[in-house]
Amino acid sequence: MPMPEAPGGRGGQDVVELLEEQHARLRRLFDEVVRSEGAAREERFGELAGLLAAHEAAEEEMLHPFARGRIEDGERIVGERLEEEKRVRAGLHALEELGVEAPEFAERCAALRDDLLAHARAEEREEFARLRETSERDQLENLAKAVKAAQAVAPARPGGRRTPR
Repeated sequence: MPMPEAPGGRGGQDVVELLEEQHARLRRLFDEVVRSEGAAREERFGELAGLLAAHEAAEEEMLHPFARGRIEDGERIVGERLEEEKRVRAGLHALEELGVEAPEFAERCAALRDDLLAHARAEEREEFARLRETSERDQLENLAKAVKAAQAVAPARPGGRRTPR
């Protein structure tokens, strides 16, 4: 997927644009997982788990350290996001252990979706918006490149297990 051009024709995609696009993709994947069954559910869930693992790993490695030192009250804000991410990872691991064919899978997946959406909204409102206010566009573009590089080598599944992409 090509990187969209920045407003006004400048540079490439910035980290906020990149991560917000991934949040939207995660929302769609959660919906697809809940609506699907059998092999289609297994495939969509694998895609969801892989994207979520790479997304969160890159945020923890690249975005959060930058935000901690860049935004007012960064330690608190990042700490709260990390706690939310920890709960989401635990919920995802529980779903993996449960298996997509379990009768309660769809209900538990929908609950995890709600947790992830609350986390994404808080991240976008508190962390991303403040990064936009306190950072230059080129800094955010460079951070997007670093996040993409981190995602390329991140574990494809929670808990560090790499699976083919």
